[in-house]
Amino acid sequence: MSSQAPDSQATAVEEPLRDEHFSDRILAWFDRHGRKHLPWQQPPAPYRVWVSEIMLQQTQVNTVIGYFERFMDAFPDIASLAQADPDQVMHHWSGLGYYARARNLHRSAGLVMERHHGELPDDMEALQALPGIGRSTAGAIRSLAFGKYAPILDGNVKRVLARHFTIEGWPGQSRVLRHLWRLSDALTPRQRIADYNQAMMDLGAMVCARGKPACGVCPLVKSCQAHAQGDVSRYPLPKPRQKLPVRETRLLILVDADGAILLEQRPPTGIWGGLWSLPECPPERPLGEWCRRELGYETGKALSLPPRRHSFSHFHLDITPVVLPVNKPAKGLMDAGARVWYNLSRPDDRGLAAPVSRILQEIKSSDTDQ
Repeated sequence: MSSQAPDSQATAVEEPLRDEHFSDRILAWFDRHGRKHLPWQQPPAPYRVWVSEIMLQQTQVNTVIGYFERFMDAFPDIASLAQADPDQVMHHWSGLGYYARARNLHRSAGLVMERHHGELPDDMEALQALPGIGRSTAGAIRSLAFGKYAPILDGNVKRVLARHFTIEGWPGQSRVLRHLWRLSDALTPRQRIADYNQAMMDLGAMVCARGKPACGVCPLVKSCQAHAQGDVSRYPLPKPRQKLPVRETRLLILVDADGAILLEQRPPTGIWGGLWSLPECPPERPLGEWCRRELGYETGKALSLPPRRHSFSHFHLDITPVVLPVNKPAKGLMDAGARVWYNLSRPDDRGLAAPVSRILQEIKSSDTDQ
């Protein structure tokens, strides 16, 4: 626990922190109801735990399971991940979202090979020095994979603690976050650390759910302050709503005489960083002129497909896909390696942006139906 003086809000919960039975109740519940057969628990090897924790950031367990199993089949250990082509890594992440996680995972695998002789470290400082690993993820890896003491504070744990101790405010606020970390640190036991941390995550996901918490089966119901107040839904406060801006773009489906579609690899950072996408033409630019200027060839009659919206955390993107027949450009245009002609009937393994993958699947299905 920090040696700094507690803030005024923390002082109010000093007495509950001395509840020695908190972890006992959590562990007793875990023994009967906790999740013990998830793929990354069979076995809970450091590499498997690490990959799972990165995948589980902002993603639910049921969504992650299939991706995790396919990822493990492709990259069974740190060495194979470090040596993998980035396109292969992104391909196995395609559709999971938050693609910086995949880029950081791949980069970190190389750093583990260089700095730690291919073995994931169990030290908090060394773990947090790897791209994509923050304090809570490092604590989860250290506790679940190595059985060593480390508190965690993922979204599920924040919700359990905020409700049990009626912590006012949004957990993203620095003041609230410090308070929650103090609670997590004080309540985390020194024994059965892996089971306890897994139990807290399971409890938040399975019982103390965001929408409809099952308070009647919660092991903490008798001491939960939010339940005693009859206002569980008040805690924790959600992130303040902000009206997201809307951007518009056109994704060009450039089709050559053989039916192949032109794809471009996006820059390594930013939206869909490192993934393959369709050429993107601003809505205000004339299509023919843009294609001649930017790509160097003439296009035929354009056919617009139904528009669709793809939402990111900080803006909405309204996409209009446009089909354009073209003659294959000269080879010189492809020398940069950032463009390929993609054959829908014989697709290769490359990471596609989710909306692009859906558009290509629509085109393939349409061709099959004809």
